[in-house]
Amino acid sequence: MKTTSYTTQGTCARQINITLEEDTITDVEFVGGCTGNVQGIASLVVGLKVHEVIERLSGIQCRNGTSCPDQLARALKHCV
Repeated sequence: MKTTSYTTQGTCARQINITLEEDTITDVEFVGGCTGNVQGIASLVVGLKVHEVIERLSGIQCRNGTSCPDQLARALKHCV
């Protein structure tokens, strides 16, 4: 298992903690952000392959040209 932390930019969430087992996401925790939304995102991506999540979430915008899902995709790009 590999755990990493990513400091977000341009979102209400300040940090994302990610745990991977090989190329599969086993846990995601957002620090800050809209509680229901970030818990929902985290719950939906557990069990998925990293590249699949990157493909689905990259480029989603909320404000400042990014979003919590987009920041998760960027964080995952740093993991691989």
